[in-house]
Amino acid sequence: MTSFIKKIFLGEVDDFAHRQFVRFGKGVYGGKAIVNFWKTGRIKISGSYEYANDFVLFASELGNHFSGIVLSKDPLEGLQGKKKAGFLEYHFSGDSDAVRAIAGKAHALLLDADGEVTLRIKKKLPKPGKSSESKVDDKFCSLEAGLEHEGKIKDWFFWDADGKKMRASHEYHITEIVLPQGEDNPELLRLHAKRKGKIVRKLTVDGKEDRSERSFEV
Repeated sequence: MTSFIKKIFLGEVDDFAHRQFVRFGKGVYGGKAIVNFWKTGRIKISGSYEYANDFVLFASELGNHFSGIVLSKDPLEGLQGKKKAGFLEYHFSGDSDAVRAIAGKAHALLLDADGEVTLRIKKKLPKPGKSSESKVDDKFCSLEAGLEHEGKIKDWFFWDADGKKMRASHEYHITEIVLPQGEDNPELLRLHAKRKGKIVRKLTVDGKEDRSERSFEV
């Protein structure tokens, strides 16, 4: 497993990455998927809402215990949920295996964790929109880990950079909506349509700025 942004840049798009773009129409969306990295006596990272599931799945690889809220459009087997703001909301408590068992259906894993890492994620979704980067909550999720996990954290979130203080933000340029053939159901059309365009990755590494971009169909 790795972050959905890395999957796009490596050309390894999957359903997990696709779900990140379902809510977007054509247009330019800045200040997306922001992640910060600090190396002091420990490794600390924080990120915007888009990274919530990635932070949880990263932590699940290190054997933590999780608790919090899971939002899903579909019923989750073995859990009792209630309808809230267009989702089924579940109160969740379980180990890494339990998290991975539901991750494929979950819309948002708003979970905290304690163990090998300390993970904290806010429990209320931000309002959608085209907010400028300065208005985005880039501390929606935060994670702290020992230095022994530095390489793994960088491989997930900063595979293309190396530094003690780093920040990455992304701009989505969606130029085309590719509809699935032979589908008439409006909701399924929305869910399965692919977004085509490019993603711009803006990096700041120890004060030095760089940028790269990648065309995608996701």
